[in-house]
Amino acid sequence: MNMTDFTKTALYSVFELIRIEAKQYGVNVIGSETIGPVPMEALTDTAAYYLGLEVFSVEQVLESRITGVVS
Repeated sequence: MNMTDFTKTALYSVFELIRIEAKQYGVNVIGSETIGPVPMEALTDTAAYYLGLEVFSVEQVLESRITGVVS
């Protein structure tokens, strides 16, 4: 699936919907992959969802602070 705008449809939403569809056919989704660059915000949103974090942002990613991606 080609994700073009993660702000309209979150990665975790798509992944969960695919899992639901697959389950209807008796198939378990055991993983996924990315091809090409992925916006950091898309990944932090997904991490926050699966970890149940109530407040989380890219500013809390250590590498963002180290590399100066976030001011």
